[in-house]
Amino acid sequence: IMYRASQVISRLRLLAVGSSRLKSTVSPPGAKSLSSPLAKDSFLNGSNAVFIDSLYDQWKADEESVDPSWRKYFSESSYGIDSTVSGTTEQLNVSETVTDHLNVQSLIRYYQHLGHHIAALDPLNLYNADLDPSIPKELKLQTYISSDEDLQRYFTLPITTSIGGDVKTLKLQEIFDRLRRIYCGSIGVDYMHITDPETFDWIRDKFEKPGISELSKDDKLKVLRRLIKSVGFENFLNQKWSTEKRFGSEGCEIIAPALQEVIDRSAQLGVDNVIVGMSHRGRLNVIANVAKQPLPKIFSRFKKNLSFHNGEDQGTGDVKYHLGMFTKTYNEAANKDVTFTMAANPSHLEAVNPIVQGRTRAEQFFHSGENPEKNVMSILVHGDAAFAGQGVVYETVQFSNVDNYSTGGTIHIVVNNQIGFTTDPRNGRSSSYCTDVAKVVNAPIFHVNADDPEAVAYASRVAAEYRDKFQKDIFIDLVCYRRYGHNEMDNPEFTHPAMYRAIKTKPGVLSLYVDKLVKEGVCTREQYKEEAKRFNNECKEAAEIAESQTSNDVHDWISADWKSFSKSSNYNETMETGVEKDTLVYIGDKFCSVPKHITVHNTLKGVLMKRQQLLEENKVDWAMGEALAFGSMLKENVHVRLSGQDVERGTFSHRHHILHHQSRTDIDGKIKWNTLDNLFDEQARYTISNSILSEYGPIIDQFISSGQEKWGYQTGIVLLLPHGFEGMGPEHSSARLERFLQLCNDDMDVIPDLSSESDVIKQLRDHNMQVVNCSTPANYFHVLRRQVSFNFRKPSLLRHPAAISSLDEMKTGTSFQRVIPESGDASLDGNTDAVQRIIFCTGKMYYDLHSTRKSKGLEKSIAISRIEQLFPFPYDVIRKEIEKYPNADIVWCQEEPKNMGAWTFIQPRVYNITGHLKLPRYVGRKSSGSVAAGTKKDHDLQQAELLAEALDVN
Repeated sequence: IMYRASQVISRLRLLAVGSSRLKSTVSPPGAKSLSSPLAKDSFLNGSNAVFIDSLYDQWKADEESVDPSWRKYFSESSYGIDSTVSGTTEQLNVSETVTDHLNVQSLIRYYQHLGHHIAALDPLNLYNADLDPSIPKELKLQTYISSDEDLQRYFTLPITTSIGGDVKTLKLQEIFDRLRRIYCGSIGVDYMHITDPETFDWIRDKFEKPGISELSKDDKLKVLRRLIKSVGFENFLNQKWSTEKRFGSEGCEIIAPALQEVIDRSAQLGVDNVIVGMSHRGRLNVIANVAKQPLPKIFSRFKKNLSFHNGEDQGTGDVKYHLGMFTKTYNEAANKDVTFTMAANPSHLEAVNPIVQGRTRAEQFFHSGENPEKNVMSILVHGDAAFAGQGVVYETVQFSNVDNYSTGGTIHIVVNNQIGFTTDPRNGRSSSYCTDVAKVVNAPIFHVNADDPEAVAYASRVAAEYRDKFQKDIFIDLVCYRRYGHNEMDNPEFTHPAMYRAIKTKPGVLSLYVDKLVKEGVCTREQYKEEAKRFNNECKEAAEIAESQTSNDVHDWISADWKSFSKSSNYNETMETGVEKDTLVYIGDKFCSVPKHITVHNTLKGVLMKRQQLLEENKVDWAMGEALAFGSMLKENVHVRLSGQDVERGTFSHRHHILHHQSRTDIDGKIKWNTLDNLFDEQARYTISNSILSEYGPIIDQFISSGQEKWGYQTGIVLLLPHGFEGMGPEHSSARLERFLQLCNDDMDVIPDLSSESDVIKQLRDHNMQVVNCSTPANYFHVLRRQVSFNFRKPSLLRHPAAISSLDEMKTGTSFQRVIPESGDASLDGNTDAVQRIIFCTGKMYYDLHSTRKSKGLEKSIAISRIEQLFPFPYDVIRKEIEKYPNADIVWCQEEPKNMGAWTFIQPRVYNITGHLKLPRYVGRKSSGSVAAGTKKDHDLQQAELLAEALDVN
């Protein structure tokens, strides 16, 4: 009866033997053996059984594939035949051999796991990339041997390594040397945290197979040429404009060749569109050598007296190392054109990360290829201090594998200067590496010495291949240095004297690489000098051309030129955004219905039924108004994407755009129904997806409100900002309206001519964004549709309360109302002169004022007008309202404290409209450091007080 060792053991148990010390002992005839404390165990114990089984299978398949001692044992013993396990001398000796092999296996495993900690990563030889100078004992050969004779013993290589290639056995010395070369050289492969076996094995084979990382002569010369241009570009700028801030890449000039290698390999694998985000350091170099922006256009940005020509509709520009651009250039490696986009980026170093990811996702959505995630890719270049310190990095990485947010893998390259401005990395992070956040998503990390161009090129190539195969994020940590200070004018020696003494005497990466290639016979020094001289002459010629330029065209520095959108003064569009009533009813019916294969929650059945009843009464609530806007745009082939935490249901359980089948559990797999994505046979896609809880504010300041003026960006994004003082405390009351209004770019002392509809549209177009606080579902419907009705785009910030509108307010011929004027008794002919007060307000404040006015019987004495569009400010409609009530005083009423809300924005504009004849009076909560009261009781008292004051005409 056949048996296996693993079947003899009742429960297998693998022991940790990596730290066991191998000792030479008396060996059986024909084979020297090492022993360890584990040799006292029976050779068929739990620690050895699985290992012996695998060797036995290997021997049966190919006798030459195992160590000679094992060949002898398996051929002469009764292993595999039913017998009694006993502690014979032979078995004990074999047990020693088993333990030795297990220890060697442990040695290999430890180098795979920990080798990167002692890799030669720092070009300065001053620091440790992982901030730990110690050498783990598991990586010391002395941990495993007690005699040099052990180094000459042969060991069978386990299946968990590829260091032998086709060779199945190696001497211990050779095993150790190969492990050191692979894991402790210029690349530290950090991948043992990965839980997927296929991914793990793929990465292991990419680095362990003998000779796999060797570059051909042609590849080495290609790297050299690119490095010459990268270094030459920085040298030329330093000589020509030595006192200019440019945030050069000196110390990490390899960044441009690294990006080129990534793009070349990616293009060969199918990528035709690359979107890059990076901060200022090395940005000009990348634009010149990777994006291939003509050098005269770059050099012209150094002219101090050069204006920023912006045509009719662009802004004032930005410093040269923040600008973006895009090109389509021929990629020789792939023999095709590749589009390259560099996203503009502010000094919030990592703020561009989610922008690039969103742009990439959008490009993929509209790409015509069968597998757009393999055609469009993103690359993010980070700085070490910012990458470790800024929370937006973590937030962006967390999006990488989330449905409807993933971009099919991003290649991250960290320019690890080993310093953050003046902060030592030991004060800049708690983690071992600056890239440890990558481990959150099981991403591999390649720590690379930036002074080894061939290692960088190979790591870049593998990163591109990994991204293509697994469609997941991967990280390259380029360990380098910063030759100058934070900028070229900064003196870093104040805080880091030792580092900069070393840097001053250190040869650059190009010098080191030329020496290497000359020694190898790959090129001659004369060939290098000729290539360097050729590029330097090219730079000189470009600088001469730049000197003759008198202006800079903003379109040379736009990373997204929307050609279909207006760049002229033609404002003949219509303000009408209504839709045929039959279409609205059809969409509404669909929105209230549930498909037969979906069983919704009982409570939701009631919600849908109430919506249907409202629709039959020719009324719509807030959720229906939104759905009608989205549905009608989808019918017109306008793609709508709604994203954010809880958007599918709605934070306040008001939306329910995704219906969840209640008869299936989450464990069984959800059945969901996207109603608006299934309205018409031919319609645009409706994408709605919950997101991680990401709340990164600088995006609004740095991109949304200022992007067009700085970089020529247009964006049609709409931000929905819940707002309402209802006694829910300071954190759940205010959208901080005052902060958005402060970002608006009009001049309160200049009242524009808004006498025609085209003038109103021009006002929208000429300003940086829209701030709207709708008070009715109809107005919400119209402002959403207006967002895509013009041939230009502006961001919109919407706050909204709940209310009811008539369906007739959305039908053909209707439009958004910037101001909803008083329509009651006070506005009737013959009553307007008797009106004592006109109250302007916005949002839900109107409903409290309206009900309180009614209860006091003041409908004829007080007019209430709602300002729906706070910005661009509706001067013309406000003027008409004020002139309509000549004897009324003017009150601005708001829920927010006086130092918040819209008061400071409204007051000077209304005062200017009156010709400084009537000063509007403030009614609202007193100035406060906190947004709102902490209890419902205090809130109600404050609300009653401000309502009483607003409606007290005496």
